[in-house]
Amino acid sequence: MKEISYDRETAAAYAKRWAFSRNPTFYNFDNLGGDCTNFASQVIFAGAHVMNFTPTFGWFYRSLNDRTPSWTGVEYLYNFLVGNKGVGPFGEEVPLSQLEIGDIVQLGRATGDFYHSPVVVGFSNRGILIAAHSYDAYMRPLSSYTYAAARGIHIIAARVEE
Repeated sequence: MKEISYDRETAAAYAKRWAFSRNPTFYNFDNLGGDCTNFASQVIFAGAHVMNFTPTFGWFYRSLNDRTPSWTGVEYLYNFLVGNKGVGPFGEEVPLSQLEIGDIVQLGRATGDFYHSPVVVGFSNRGILIAAHSYDAYMRPLSSYTYAAARGIHIIAARVEE
């Protein structure tokens, strides 16, 4: 397997393009629990250019009924990215201060249950700026959200078959 760079500029451009609308290539999950992690996965795919087609535990989307839980589920995306040793994007949990454009923030409750996956699209004197679906946002300060816990997922790179 070969590592390829995560294209943060392309990921950020995708987030900007689709923050307030929906790419018709992908199902809109707004009425099925929310579209935030679906949007985050689309952004990651735009920057990584590769999916992992391993059934159940991989990370891919072909259609509403042919996708992995990690494409649309907050905890499943986290588990895939920080645990992926195969094809596709991979990352690590980092403090929010170490996030870069194209990385993911996950917001959670005090119980440790994480429920939202906004994408980092910039930084300002107010801190991290995010893009998100469900409650559509672009360049929204993370500090404007109310949450009990937050974790950062830094996308390191992606792997492809040689």
